[in-house]
Amino acid sequence: MSNTSFSSLNLPKTQLDALASLGYESMTPIQAQSLPEILNGRDVIAQAKTGSGKTAAFGIGLLEKLNPRFFGVQALVLCPTRELAEQVGKEIRKLARFMPNIKLVMLCGGKPIGPQIGSLEHGAHIVVGTPGRIQDHLRKHTLKLDGLKALVLDEADRMLDMGFADAMQAIIGQTPKKRQTLLFSATYPDSIQQISRQYQQNPLTVTVETEHNKDVIEQLIYEVNKNERDNALLALFAHYQPDTCVVFCHTKKQCDEVANFLKQHRIEALAIHGDLEQRERDQVLVRFANNSCPVLVATDVAARGLDIKDLKMVINYELPRDPEVYVHRIGRTGRAGQTGLAMSIVTPAETPRILAIEEAQKHTLTSGVLTSLDTDTTFTLQAPMATIQIDEGRKGKIRPGDILGALTGDAGLKGAQIGKIDIFDMSSYVAVDKSALRQALNYLSAGKIKGKAVRARVIR
Repeated sequence: MSNTSFSSLNLPKTQLDALASLGYESMTPIQAQSLPEILNGRDVIAQAKTGSGKTAAFGIGLLEKLNPRFFGVQALVLCPTRELAEQVGKEIRKLARFMPNIKLVMLCGGKPIGPQIGSLEHGAHIVVGTPGRIQDHLRKHTLKLDGLKALVLDEADRMLDMGFADAMQAIIGQTPKKRQTLLFSATYPDSIQQISRQYQQNPLTVTVETEHNKDVIEQLIYEVNKNERDNALLALFAHYQPDTCVVFCHTKKQCDEVANFLKQHRIEALAIHGDLEQRERDQVLVRFANNSCPVLVATDVAARGLDIKDLKMVINYELPRDPEVYVHRIGRTGRAGQTGLAMSIVTPAETPRILAIEEAQKHTLTSGVLTSLDTDTTFTLQAPMATIQIDEGRKGKIRPGDILGALTGDAGLKGAQIGKIDIFDMSSYVAVDKSALRQALNYLSAGKIKGKAVRARVIR
């Protein structure tokens, strides 16, 4: 039996069946190195990025320790952003799909606190949430952590970057001293080592290589003068013509300006950063993930934890100051057996950043010549799908199958014309091929889903 097979671990059949149903055939490097010790109850500090399989590593470990008959919080996962928390919660629910009576509660800001209190009153085994909202519940005494067996600090470096150090300390102070603590971080600064020394007992240290294979991700830098960034950006789009792309910027203002510039040049783009209201953030992420918007212009914090599949290209509108941030950015492309493109627009003043990146990666970055690009001045990039928002969601007992059934049944759409369906508490989103958009809206304005009349509108 291969030592990277999940079958080599002492896991119950229900967990192995869940893994098989999800298509998990063998362990990723982070799982192979950490899971045996996590299952043995040891503290672990792991340097691993989004996409490495870390969520399954700690998720399997948490589920193994649960006592389903005790409806108290036995595991807590702290995440820096609501997007990452929702991604983690979704993954753990999938891993627990064949385990009866396991209850997971999400506690994140940007959502009404009342329903969260109600969920906690009915008991929960696992809580996944953000530091601020977890603190709110601890202050209100609606969350008790005295029965906690395992604590996970996911993307701990980003929580520190976002100013959550005091909140993390206060939350950990309300957990039992005797607990398992799992710490996952994309980078490994002194502050993370200090947290480990303070809160972990004899942890196993796991580091997964973060270098990117040059055959998987093609990295090119294009040197320009400071006032030429926008023209360089258009030239990269016109030459490489990606289906999907994330453009990384430093500031919120820069994100908005770049997204507006791209839209003015017939490239459909949305900005995501910390100034957006939660509803707006949700809609941006839904549209990017369901092919209703091909380009996302993001800050590093806003993009953290995004679940992006088949991303064709990443563009650094400006190079980050930290080489590890660069590695993290470009690692969003070239996943799951795909190849990817990582382009960087740099000015002469950014030469020290290039040298730091080259030193960290142990190889020289290739310089591209902007004037040699074969640019198509007629190039446009528009999404093939449009997103319809429906004013019923999880609270109204709406499931993806209900929406799919309504649109392929009475509405007469073909299955191939319907894309990703996302269900939130109070609303749902469905991607529809633009050629069928009017047909879908006409039905939803007059028809019903699950016997209910609904309101629907296109998200622009």
